[in-house]
Amino acid sequence: MTKRFIRYSLKRTSLTAGLTIACTALNTQGASAAAAESGASPDHHGVKAHHRIKKHSSVRPASQPAAVAPAVSAAGTTVAQPLNTSKNTTFISPKSNEEYLTVHGQGMNILHEDMGFSRMPQDVMHTAQTVNVVPKLLMEQQNVKSLDEALRNVPGITASVGEGEGGMSGDQFLIRGFQAQNDIYENGLRDFGVYTRDSFYYDHVTVIKGPSSEVFGNGTTGGAINIVTKMPHLGNSYSDGFSGGSGQYYRGTVDVNQQIGETTAIRFTGMGNENNVVGRDSVYSHRWGIDPSIAFGLGRPTTLTIEYFHQTDNRIPDYGIPVITKPGTTIGRPATQFGLNRNNWYGTNYDQDASNVDMLTAHLKHEMNSHISFFDDLRGGKYDRYFSASQPGCTGSCVTDFFTDPEAAQINRRGHLGGPEPYQQDDWSVQNVFSMVAKFNTGSIKHQVIAGWDVSHIYDRRTNYAYNFNGQNGTQADTTSLLNPSAYQPGLLLGSLGQYSGNLVNISGVGHALYKTGSATDAGAFLSDQVWFTPWFSATAGFRWDNWNSHYSANGGTAGSGVSYGQNQTMFNPTVKLMYTPNDDTMIYFNWAQSTTPLGLYVTNSSEPLKAGTQGFKPERSSLYEIGAKYNAFHGRMGFTVSAFRLEKGNAMQTDSNGDVSSSSDRQRNQGFELSASGEILRNWNVIATYAYYDAKTVASLTAADVGKRIQYAPKNSATFWTTYTIAPSKPWNLTFGGGLTWRNGVWLDAANTQRVPSTVEWDAMISHSFLKHWKVAMNGYNLANRLNYGSLFSDRVTPSVGRSFLFNISASY
Repeated sequence: MTKRFIRYSLKRTSLTAGLTIACTALNTQGASAAAAESGASPDHHGVKAHHRIKKHSSVRPASQPAAVAPAVSAAGTTVAQPLNTSKNTTFISPKSNEEYLTVHGQGMNILHEDMGFSRMPQDVMHTAQTVNVVPKLLMEQQNVKSLDEALRNVPGITASVGEGEGGMSGDQFLIRGFQAQNDIYENGLRDFGVYTRDSFYYDHVTVIKGPSSEVFGNGTTGGAINIVTKMPHLGNSYSDGFSGGSGQYYRGTVDVNQQIGETTAIRFTGMGNENNVVGRDSVYSHRWGIDPSIAFGLGRPTTLTIEYFHQTDNRIPDYGIPVITKPGTTIGRPATQFGLNRNNWYGTNYDQDASNVDMLTAHLKHEMNSHISFFDDLRGGKYDRYFSASQPGCTGSCVTDFFTDPEAAQINRRGHLGGPEPYQQDDWSVQNVFSMVAKFNTGSIKHQVIAGWDVSHIYDRRTNYAYNFNGQNGTQADTTSLLNPSAYQPGLLLGSLGQYSGNLVNISGVGHALYKTGSATDAGAFLSDQVWFTPWFSATAGFRWDNWNSHYSANGGTAGSGVSYGQNQTMFNPTVKLMYTPNDDTMIYFNWAQSTTPLGLYVTNSSEPLKAGTQGFKPERSSLYEIGAKYNAFHGRMGFTVSAFRLEKGNAMQTDSNGDVSSSSDRQRNQGFELSASGEILRNWNVIATYAYYDAKTVASLTAADVGKRIQYAPKNSATFWTTYTIAPSKPWNLTFGGGLTWRNGVWLDAANTQRVPSTVEWDAMISHSFLKHWKVAMNGYNLANRLNYGSLFSDRVTPSVGRSFLFNISASY
């Protein structure tokens, strides 16, 4: 591998050391053979023995405490009480003496999944909004290793490379064509970090589509992504796994849950991962992570869970390949569509994305009685990151040479404004959410009231570095061959702190700043009331009030640099929902909701959130109108959903390829419908399928030519499909096989619809075999057709997706 210049040391831990840390917690005790024979671990959110079906009441606001307190997970999910906690993990029903293995969820049927936090206490079936779920069973079958891989199972989500001078990478998602990089949550609390998230500690992932500010606060124009993590539970379980395959892929995971006493349990999950990216030269990731947690008071009215998360990642950022317009045509396309090698990487030896993430979280739940419950969630986060990336730009003579004399074509690695400069990012955040859920009657009318407050603060500090360019903003070219790029740039030097400060990127209204500091405080209060007028008809009305106070400053560097801006805005976001539930298995609903996105919301993952000309911008305002239906069929084995929506966004802000934010008072509209089917078609045959149709357009703009054009990044059609079948599941010759498709129409990359990326079509497959009761071997194949697809997108560059690859896995569960 090419020798690299490393400025910032993360005290990098090797894969071996990372796995050693994880595996020291693994206690290979025996456990129930029944769990292995059923194909589920004791906490597996997928399959119940004997296909025992959990019923849901359409008129019960939330689960009531049982007369005999059952065992629960730390998240508050009721599970069966353990018969004993030695070798066996046999469980006994709290309502009878029947022994069986009970877990929350129903395999692939997403309607039985919980939302994962107190402010949305219902399951997916009784949540009046479009919700996509990536269940645990699906992630296991696909051997999902990151949040990005998990979300490929959700239609309407696209990934972005980053924005202009800010150089942001990490997880940058869009939902229904609208930015969602600040709308990633864990157990209902916002994850402010900018990093690539590994999925080793995920239980399942939910995507709530459409404006949801009444629940989450500012943002959520397209929706919110909520990660539900693995929590301690009563009973013991132990599992580990190792994967290896294409691209020198090596990965190990461990998951240990140990009950201590009657009401306490600890859980430890860990991961070590090293891999190159198939189909991309010089791009790799070396990372490890741990997520220990402890829960007190399980099965009691008061439960306290403390969780610590750490992830270290050292990777090479990949800004992909340029989008170019062939002479004589008007539509720009990725250069690889014209024959450029998909493996080409245009970085230098200085490129690096090295991050350390630490989050400490406490979840407190107290059931005062059967009517009132209190929740308090507190998280502190610390995010350290050194980021240096090359941004390929091919314009003018580069394009001309590519089509006339390809060997002479040179690409500029500094891109716009001299390119994203290297920087050290040091961030911290704190958030506290207190909520109360109260259930009561006023005469014959039932109520469920949810009220509370949400206070958060985020601080971002960046120290910028410059290259040894001559002259303001870099007149010395940093170029390489478009056809045969080299990571070595003769004479290119990265300066120390303050060195070459005149070559720092010059941002209009900011200058050549050495230090950039952003901070924001959000104080919000929320209230909602769901009212059952009859057992089959209910309505919810709610709102959230927020005060957003943000600041941004830039100083140091050359003379004249030094600015400071601030804003204080107050937002009010209401919602109204109507629900018709004629029986336990059917719901028809209407949802109207609004959300607000103030400028400067993206404190940690934007370049210059505030400037002299932007600090007075009004916030973006979005409204959702949605009707839909959800249905549990075949005694709860299958779940079906359908929804039609119209999403309107006003005061739209846009970030161009230079990183400049503009507010054109544009109005954008996305309307369409979504479908899903999930569950067990027949015994041992599981399926999950989704489809989305979007008619997304700009309906008003000061740029007349943009009116009627499609919204960038919003595909007209997208769909996902995955199915598996198990032969003889309890026999020595058992075999599970399956596969699926991910499909997305081509999308436009700019508001003017002059740059476009083609469709994505990816076929994947898997096969697995269980043996010796506790062991399993599996093989996954990805992008079997080796099609040239594109994952991360931006206005003038795209990143090719992983080529054909295979991954072998062996795992054990006790």
